[in-house]
Amino acid sequence: MTETSTAWFAAFAAALIVIGSVLQPGQAQGPAPYTNPSLPVPQRVEDLLGRMTLDEKIGQMTQADHASLKSPSDVRDLFLGSVLSGGDSEIADVSPSGWAAHVERLQKEALGTRLAVPILYGIDAVHGHNNVKGAVVFPHNIGLGGTRNAKLVEEAARVTALEVAATGMHWTFAPCIAVPRDERWGRTYEGFGETPELAVMLGPAAIRGYQGGDLSEALPMSSAGSWVFRG
Repeated sequence: MTETSTAWFAAFAAALIVIGSVLQPGQAQGPAPYTNPSLPVPQRVEDLLGRMTLDEKIGQMTQADHASLKSPSDVRDLFLGSVLSGGDSEIADVSPSGWAAHVERLQKEALGTRLAVPILYGIDAVHGHNNVKGAVVFPHNIGLGGTRNAKLVEEAARVTALEVAATGMHWTFAPCIAVPRDERWGRTYEGFGETPELAVMLGPAAIRGYQGGDLSEALPMSSAGSWVFRG
């Protein structure tokens, strides 16, 4: 494993630990150090990694779309570290309570594993929590870019973040900070506009709205991204 991949895995494990501290079942000698929130995160990460089998490490580095799971127990059996709902991955009950129950069901499976490491649940909440019935839906980024208003973009992202958190999720795959130039590509609307200045102005504003200033705010992580299919 390279130094870069080792650092990435340690950071990912640290993020999982921050979600919530849980006790390892069946430990007569007391709680494991990685479950102790008073210890430094690097120490907790080192302790957790030292306990993991290869299969558990592979599982923790895997993010599965929930639509590909045969059963919620796949989370437990495969030691999954993350589950996501893509843009077309809906559930039968798309109400806020339905989504919260769905995430909780999968989380219980994760907490039933040997090391009881919680999952990170991610979703494409890119212009509002748009897979949830009754959520506030905002214009796509190209519309927000037309406002040139960073404060408005941050406020919209904060509304989305609060609704994502209310459904028990931890991660939104937003904002898109692409700089689309060719409208022949089908998803140019996901960028704020065709100039880098707009991405520089509005991208950080969206990130602040989604995840706040620090982890104490219990808001979801954002994931700024850009792909070639966005033009």
